[in-house]
Amino acid sequence: MDRYVVEALTHELYRMKGRDAYALGFAHLVAETLFDQLPAGQRDFLRRQALDYLFSYQELRRISEIGVDLNMWGEPSLIAVWPVASVEGRSPKERRALVVDALSRQVEHLRATPRQYDVPVATPRSGEYRVRVRDWGRKGLGLGRCPVASERTRCCNLLTLDAVENCGFDCSYCSVRSFYHDDQIHFDRGFSARLDALRLDPRQTYHIGTGQASDSLMWGNRFGVLDALTDFARRHPNVILELKTKSKNITYLLRNPIPHNLICTWSLNPQCIIKHEERRTAGLNERLNAARRVADRGILVGFHFHPMIHYADWAADYSELLHRVEQGFDVSEVALVSFGTLTFTKSVIRRIRTSGLATRILQMPLTDSDGKLSYPDAVKLQLFSHAYRGLAAWHGRVFFYLCMENRRLWRPVFGFDYPSNQALEAAMKASYLDKIRRCGQPSHRE
Repeated sequence: MDRYVVEALTHELYRMKGRDAYALGFAHLVAETLFDQLPAGQRDFLRRQALDYLFSYQELRRISEIGVDLNMWGEPSLIAVWPVASVEGRSPKERRALVVDALSRQVEHLRATPRQYDVPVATPRSGEYRVRVRDWGRKGLGLGRCPVASERTRCCNLLTLDAVENCGFDCSYCSVRSFYHDDQIHFDRGFSARLDALRLDPRQTYHIGTGQASDSLMWGNRFGVLDALTDFARRHPNVILELKTKSKNITYLLRNPIPHNLICTWSLNPQCIIKHEERRTAGLNERLNAARRVADRGILVGFHFHPMIHYADWAADYSELLHRVEQGFDVSEVALVSFGTLTFTKSVIRRIRTSGLATRILQMPLTDSDGKLSYPDAVKLQLFSHAYRGLAAWHGRVFFYLCMENRRLWRPVFGFDYPSNQALEAAMKASYLDKIRRCGQPSHRE
């Protein structure tokens, strides 16, 4: 029998037997909710209210989620916003519905109100983040398709190479951290040997990224990872190898010969987003300075405005960022620009709510988006169109694309779209290869 049916029947049994039975079974009712994520005072308050209203499992689940969200966003607590309107003369079912509806309206109003990032949000975590790194032998190489690829979205068919698994950065919206259940960073002791043994078709062009399961540069050359990757790119000129990062750790790239088919790309956001939602990553100035130094070395760079975030000052802040990027880099140095935004699975949302972070990242309208939860299309079109217009001088000279977004958004943003994922993949590879050929003689870089 479905778990929700069991919970509903259990609730009805408790209710029929009275408040004493309900009180005894309360712990069971909230076991699968976020009740335990609430502070002690709010748990005591909700427990008292539950004994009065006899909330069902589903109602307790919803109220607990609202309480956790309010705490994360730095808003008045569940106790402060609890409805005080009279429910006298109402049936028990009507009384419960009035409370849940009032709380839901309160939180949905906040979701619809653009968040403010002018006041710092403190986090209950303290001390330095301690990463336990261990040399980890794995059975497979880790070469596969992009883990978020979907038939519902236009996808570039990126291949991913998991040189490292799990990330030491602490971005509030991160989906990678949902795949792992501890703070261990996994290195493959046999990575270099398995990479050497990988057989690729020399007649085919491969686009491979290493920034899906961990940041590509934050670990530097630990356990020889970058040695193995650069040697792999050098031996396979038909591979476009993309290192994606939010790091400033470019020492290896500056001190070692880098093959011309290696591209280094940075994920960018305004500094207020980095400060509040991308904890422990390099600051905006540090990222842009790192990209500038890498480009000066003759290495192609790229920029991912992903995830773009809608907040009170988003238009002005992104305009300033886009201007800095356009003024700081020549089109001949830039292979790509991508746009994307916040996209969540339910498991990622639950991880955020149980993370202990104070974050406003979920203070947004969550609508169904190709099987996941994201902004409504109208908000996405605002964000992406603004960003594309902000880089008008690069149109037709740098490859632009939307990452993990539906095809229906392409034409309104870019004025064109691709008929299939394969067509996008082919156009992307052709553009990158052209930039690689034009970026300078290999001898200049090696």
